[in-house]
Amino acid sequence: MRFLLTISLLCWLATAQAESIRVLVQNSPLAGSQYYALGELWHEMKIGDGLDLFREPDNKHDRNAIRVEWRGHKLGYVPRAQNRAVAAAMDAGDRLTARVSSLSDNKNPWQRVAFEVFVEL
Repeated sequence: MRFLLTISLLCWLATAQAESIRVLVQNSPLAGSQYYALGELWHEMKIGDGLDLFREPDNKHDRNAIRVEWRGHKLGYVPRAQNRAVAAAMDAGDRLTARVSSLSDNKNPWQRVAFEVFVEL
């Protein structure tokens, strides 16, 4: 509820200004990347690259699942422990964007890519 009130206030402020406002919603590690295309694409990615988010409400493992893609390639998911607010915002029709916030050659897949999710107002 608090998230929605904050977003509502920021939407009101955005309409009062000519420019759009981008608000950071969360910064997360990429989940499940070891099962998808990250290994072959990692060296091509750059910090700041845009990412696409896709809701998967029929995902059999998580009804709040959000798939993360880079240039049409599935990289992984928003972590289950952090996807509820983003899923609710997407379901409500909020305009969200995402970008790569850090890259590491760490062998631990949870530490290779982090990304930020923004709501565009």
